[in-house]
Amino acid sequence: MNIWSSLGLLAGGLGLFLLGMSMMTDGLKLVAGPALHNILTKATRTRWHALGTGVLVTAMVQSSTAVGVAAIGFVNAGLLGLAPAVWVVFGANVGTSMTGWIVALVGLKFKVEALALPLVGLGAVMHLTGQHQRRGAIGTTLAGFGLLFMGIGLLQQAFMGLADQISLPQGTDALSVLAQLGIGLLMTVLMQSSSAALTITLTAAQSGLIGPQGAAAVVIGANIGSAVTTALAGIGATPNARRTAAAHVAFNLLTGTVALLLLPWLISALGSAREALNLPPDPATKLALFHTTFNLLGVLLMWPLADRLTRWLLQRFRAREEDEAQPRFLDDNVLAVPTLALDALEQEVARFGQLCSRQARSVLQGGSAAEQGSSQAVIDQLDAAVGAFVERMGRSSLSLSAAERLAELLRIQRYYAACAELARAAAPLVAPDGGDTQWASAHRLFVSTALYVLAEHDRTRSESGAPVSLDPLPMEAAYQPLKAAVLSAAAEGRLTMETMAASLERYSALRRALQQAIKARTRLHVTPAP
Repeated sequence: MNIWSSLGLLAGGLGLFLLGMSMMTDGLKLVAGPALHNILTKATRTRWHALGTGVLVTAMVQSSTAVGVAAIGFVNAGLLGLAPAVWVVFGANVGTSMTGWIVALVGLKFKVEALALPLVGLGAVMHLTGQHQRRGAIGTTLAGFGLLFMGIGLLQQAFMGLADQISLPQGTDALSVLAQLGIGLLMTVLMQSSSAALTITLTAAQSGLIGPQGAAAVVIGANIGSAVTTALAGIGATPNARRTAAAHVAFNLLTGTVALLLLPWLISALGSAREALNLPPDPATKLALFHTTFNLLGVLLMWPLADRLTRWLLQRFRAREEDEAQPRFLDDNVLAVPTLALDALEQEVARFGQLCSRQARSVLQGGSAAEQGSSQAVIDQLDAAVGAFVERMGRSSLSLSAAERLAELLRIQRYYAACAELARAAAPLVAPDGGDTQWASAHRLFVSTALYVLAEHDRTRSESGAPVSLDPLPMEAAYQPLKAAVLSAAAEGRLTMETMAASLERYSALRRALQQAIKARTRLHVTPAP
């Protein structure tokens, strides 16, 4: 086989592997989305629980990125603290080593066509007959597994053909080790997948293209490369996303540095460990063991440092939180998991509702025009940001229940936007002078009732812990006497017709604004953000 044929096989094998990994991960995220939600919210009480959850869920969905994104989504939603989220991310690093074991013990050991082609066929049938259903997602996962194994088979053939035609850096001197690190880092950054870089490295080592120690250095480089990918994903993200990304980068850099310094001794010690565990003697298995071991070493190194790291991170990345117009919960990193994207959207809609409630309160209390204009500008910008996030959600791939939930959240968002718009139209709300006692009394009752309703809107739980029920009747009971008082004042000549019309329009706008807020809040199932 000439070099061009081998390179063609390499490109095709890599393409199949990446496509298979993407399909498998997408399918698993759809299948396991609700389970992912439940596990991450309930199984992170201690750092041991959080670490084990990160390992387990990553092994289950085969994507440390998806688990990291889920952790970020829950931190944003207030369902998970930063400290347990950090340990979930550390556990995800250990869990991602499962890919190496799948490749070493399955992908490189069996005639992959016997397993891969039936999986692709079965998966395609399930996907085509079960679109937007759980069966379709399982089919996508199976087809992804099949394509992944086919890609591994082509990579094996390619590296066998390349073994006698090209050579990779093999030495243990500093320059060679740096070159090996650079290869791993570059592969991960270019392919945006440390799993793909790890698979190529294992396959190359199994084919004799690179020695065990050189391949281990490439694996370390791939691990550091995933930190670069994480850092890039954190740019422009929410503060919690950037904190979690920073923790991931710190873990990978520390782990990679220590593993590199101990590399010769680790390789020797793992050779003895492999024999003691009675594992196969091939290079791929040794590398899979190395990948798992140095990630576990990273956990041990971070154990005494994690609390200080968390405290330091909580003091960083605060600037954007001070800008109310910036989304506090929406993050493009959660778009890949619809359940998490909807959770983030619900939290942002709740915060949007609080801003709209504040706008109505400002009008009732006679806030300045500048204050109300500034508040409306914030609401408009946040409304646009929510709309842009929904546009990026890839709504065609949503399940029926997720699509229904999205429609409900969009309805709530429109209610709140209408509330803010109507409140703005009611400004300035001019109180009657003291000479008209009937109108003044009805005005005070209307304002106090409206402020009470807004306070109930903002208060999410009663003292007993039950959800607060917002009743629209008090507003109606306060509005009708006010309307009668204004009409009576105009009929008796105490008001001009123009003043009467303007006053009634403003009171009516505020009444409708409160009605919109009540409808939105009774449909919202999360705690409004402060």
